[in-house]
Amino acid sequence: MAVILAGNPDQKKKYLGRMLEEPLMCAYCVTEPVAGSEVSGIKTKAEKKGDHYVLNGQKMWITNGGVANWYFVLARTNPDPKCPAGKAFTGLIVDRDSPGVTVGRKEINMGQRASDTRGITFEDVLVPAENVLGQEGLGFRLAMGAFDKTRPPVASGAVGLAQRAFDEATKYSMERKTFGKLICEHQAVAFMSADMAIGIESARMVTQRAPWEIDQGRRNTYYASIAKCLAGDVANKTASDAVQVQSS
Repeated sequence: MAVILAGNPDQKKKYLGRMLEEPLMCAYCVTEPVAGSEVSGIKTKAEKKGDHYVLNGQKMWITNGGVANWYFVLARTNPDPKCPAGKAFTGLIVDRDSPGVTVGRKEINMGQRASDTRGITFEDVLVPAENVLGQEGLGFRLAMGAFDKTRPPVASGAVGLAQRAFDEATKYSMERKTFGKLICEHQAVAFMSADMAIGIESARMVTQRAPWEIDQGRRNTYYASIAKCLAGDVANKTASDAVQVQSS
């Protein structure tokens, strides 16, 4: 997404064009052991030396980390701690086979087991200056812009998960009988089903609103953030409630 938003023609041809010709993958390296939601707390550094940047740092919970052919890496290029986030970070394209790139073990997730999630370490990795996205100092704004575009798809996945859990729970509740009647007729189960439906439809509406704002030519940060937060919470609660229904 970062290359789509800010890549120059040469970068798009080299890194996006090849993805149409062969099965290549990329990964988005922003999160760190000490910096998740607070992106401005990133410690990974890139120091300009000649026509290269020397990259050092560690990223965590990187989706596609073990299968990616190249990474988008957000790194601090201004060492001044008082420098505002909007000018302190730079987005870099880093090839996986660059010397100094170490891919960690696959994390064992509670869900989404097919996701290849890993930590990535960069030790004195030389990144050509031509791999800077946009220009030096624009990385934070670039990362935030990418989040605006990627949060709605994450929310969509959460809504889909919640809907499937709800469908399975509903089907079960209309087949299983206790005390002489279907469990969907018990008030406790009915209330739980109603809450699941309310949550899912609410999350679905705001998830649809987020990309619609872009279609209207408006920035969608507000709705994209709400969608990801709400849909994620709804998915967790619905999955938990569905388990309760199917254990009745």
